[in-house]
Amino acid sequence: MLSTLRSVASLLLSYGLLVLANGLFSTLLGVRTRIEGFATEVTGLIMAGFFAGLLLGALFGARVVARVGHIRAFAAFASVMSVTALLHVLIVDPWAWVALRALAGFCMAGMVMVTESWLNERASNAIRGQVLALYMITNYFSAGAGQFLLPLADPGEFHLFSLVSVILSLALIPVLLTSAHAPTPPTPQPGNFRSLYALAPVGIVGAVCTGIVNAAFNGMAPVATQSLGLGLVQTSTFMGVAIFAGLLLQWPAGRLSDRFDRRRVILAVAGLGSLGAVAIIVATRQVTPWLFIAAGVYGSVTLTLYSLCAAHTNDRASPEQRVQTASGLLIAYGVGASCGPLIAGAVMGRFGPHGLFGMIALVLAGFAVFAAVRLRRRQPSEAASPFVPVPGAPLTTEVLYGKVRDQMDKDLGSLLVRRRR
Repeated sequence: MLSTLRSVASLLLSYGLLVLANGLFSTLLGVRTRIEGFATEVTGLIMAGFFAGLLLGALFGARVVARVGHIRAFAAFASVMSVTALLHVLIVDPWAWVALRALAGFCMAGMVMVTESWLNERASNAIRGQVLALYMITNYFSAGAGQFLLPLADPGEFHLFSLVSVILSLALIPVLLTSAHAPTPPTPQPGNFRSLYALAPVGIVGAVCTGIVNAAFNGMAPVATQSLGLGLVQTSTFMGVAIFAGLLLQWPAGRLSDRFDRRRVILAVAGLGSLGAVAIIVATRQVTPWLFIAAGVYGSVTLTLYSLCAAHTNDRASPEQRVQTASGLLIAYGVGASCGPLIAGAVMGRFGPHGLFGMIALVLAGFAVFAAVRLRRRQPSEAASPFVPVPGAPLTTEVLYGKVRDQMDKDLGSLLVRRRR
């Protein structure tokens, strides 16, 4: 285990810096849109651009990695993403920001792809769960820490944008200086999204709903809290508490789902997440410690949902379907994440900042109802695979499920098959 960790330490350091910068930038951009006076619908479109780019990167970024290799691809993606951060202050235009966020999302998907494929290649089956758990901890810790960098400077100036660019540039160094050999993409298998939905409806619908609420929260919550009168420090604390709390219940919820029908745990988590969003609405009427407690409760519950849905879907998949399963979950999450900020922006434009948390509560409650209906129609699977926590947010977001690599394999395999023909 120690030798494996030493071989991926530089990669995890680079990834941690990447998520640190992206966590800061996501909240920073939400605050800056209010300073610039953008409508909430426009802000939602800007935030959705990142997730649309993330999905496109999962589908087509493989070609970059296949052509130049993992290390060069990581360097190229990080460099481009660093440039996009600076261009936001040079070109203050909402449509330009949509394009820049889409480009950043594409690059983020490529870097997650490189990171995950590298980790999976280095980790044996005996320690894969431990390595991925460390990856998850790196993800949540870095994203949460990024929120507390927001008060270091005025979001209306260029300093924080420059800080994001500096951190992204620093993320290049550990990977470029590593002596470890990059992995070779394995031969893929084609997938079928429709058959995957038939196999595990709760898992796939849950991935879509998780994408919607995570992307909406991470992209639009800074806008909502600023509109409700929270200061810069309070906004960064609110976001940081919600993201850090994602670490608290990962293992307890997973252990519980290993003992009982996983769909029942998913149902309970979705219901509690809905109540957590309602608690935030109640707590925002007066800024007190209860607001941050509500944010912690919401984050600790909701950020376990994707891991549970992924585990449930893998329970029903055969070993030969693992690649298709990961690809299908990624696409489902990406579709939801692309729509989340758009829906949130429209709702907030009509009902105000509380509309964001109301929309999240309704989505989670609707998913809980769907899971309850499926429980009555279908018996639980006979055997459950061990639970492994995976990052389904924040970044949504930007982190998605680390199996972007599997979509890369699928894309690369299709290209090889066509060339042979």
